[in-house]
Amino acid sequence: MGEVINIDGKKIKVRDYIYTWSNFISFTRILVVIPIIWLHINNGFETDVWIIVLIIYGVISDYLDGLVARWRDEISELGKILDPIADKLMAFFLFLYTVILGWIPLWYFFLGVVRDLLIMAGSAHIKRKRGKVAMSIMSGKITVNAMALYWISVFFFREAETAQTFLMVVSALMMIVSFIEYKRRYYKIINGADFN
Repeated sequence: MGEVINIDGKKIKVRDYIYTWSNFISFTRILVVIPIIWLHINNGFETDVWIIVLIIYGVISDYLDGLVARWRDEISELGKILDPIADKLMAFFLFLYTVILGWIPLWYFFLGVVRDLLIMAGSAHIKRKRGKVAMSIMSGKITVNAMALYWISVFFFREAETAQTFLMVVSALMMIVSFIEYKRRYYKIINGADFN
């Protein structure tokens, strides 16, 4: 456990906790993917109330885990890893599913996968060099939300092609912008900047 001022200028107390409510919430976000896809296939590729409820839980849990961690003073090294991995796994499988259905272009999926793999490689290198994991940045969170809006528009509003194209372009640009910001942050941390 340590308290430092990170490169964003915030004081963050990070604990070595494993079993926390926030980590549980992050973990359950990964699990909702299976029933979403299963229900969609078994409903003849139509949505129903259970799919909507599971997707709403996935979206809300992305905010809830961090809120609970801060509220209960449970920000942990595991949580800093589990939260973005839960986001990435949920996005990976839901986007892969819609690529297989032919609803989302393959290039978009590859852009997201390559971006995430590079960010995770940088994070792993920071962990090896500095002994801890860096927290996500705001542009990364905005990117996840933009991608989620794009996916929701494709999954629920098949006829809204103009909105889908707009959200696809905006979220693709956000992937690039946030990657550049992660890269800058990576170099600052590798070169000795304090971080959470």
